[in-house]
Amino acid sequence: MAQKQNRYSQIIEHIFRSKFSKGSTRVEFERTDIETAAAKLEIRLPRNLGDLIYSFRYRVDLPDSIRADAPSGMEWIISPCGRARYCFLAVSSAIIAPSPMLVATKVLDATPGIIDRYALNDEQALLAKLRYNRLVDLFTGVVCYSLQSHLRTAVSGMGQVETDEVYVGVDRRGAHYVFPVQAKGGRDKLGIVQIEQDFAMCESKFPKLLCRPVAAQFMEGGVIAIFEFEKTDSGVGVSCEKHYRLVPPSELTEAELETYQRRSD
Repeated sequence: MAQKQNRYSQIIEHIFRSKFSKGSTRVEFERTDIETAAAKLEIRLPRNLGDLIYSFRYRVDLPDSIRADAPSGMEWIISPCGRARYCFLAVSSAIIAPSPMLVATKVLDATPGIIDRYALNDEQALLAKLRYNRLVDLFTGVVCYSLQSHLRTAVSGMGQVETDEVYVGVDRRGAHYVFPVQAKGGRDKLGIVQIEQDFAMCESKFPKLLCRPVAAQFMEGGVIAIFEFEKTDSGVGVSCEKHYRLVPPSELTEAELETYQRRSD
């Protein structure tokens, strides 16, 4: 793994250096630049070119030499900007992390045991827990239904984007919503670029529905952090964050239920 990441780092650094001009806040490149960089450096080309991009978007930090050239108070993200095209983009905040101070609400676990036993990875396990425990409904206050898992589609100006799961919902007024959901488990990171893509996807594919992007992430001890986002003048921000812990009935006490009853929305 370390050898692969070192190879990836050399390639991505070469691409950045070949395109970057001092003071830039946007540095564009193409997927074919990965092949060019690998040939120039005499490095074995990754079998999956997309894995290199994915790694630096969601799993590991960009090399220090690249991060050092970000404008003051900003950091680089890799964002899609067309079919097989990407850009290093300087933003004020790139990674979304759960608040360690937020209290977790206990929810009776309705996940079928057979799902827990055979879930193949953290992301799939998280999506299953969201679905079987209706956590999207609970978090948003809207009756929600899973429409499609792993939606891949093309968005103008971005190229192909992927959303882990798409829910549609209806509230007590009868208003309809679309909830694109991003799920992260293991060592994958939740980045703001994914949420920007979800907003763009909703505008393109579900223009008449109210778009409320949601993201979920496993924390230590199996706690599930869920976020909702909204657009502001300064970009996308977190508008709501809640933490949930799935438990058997014996671990939810009467005192805790009374505490929940006294909470305000």
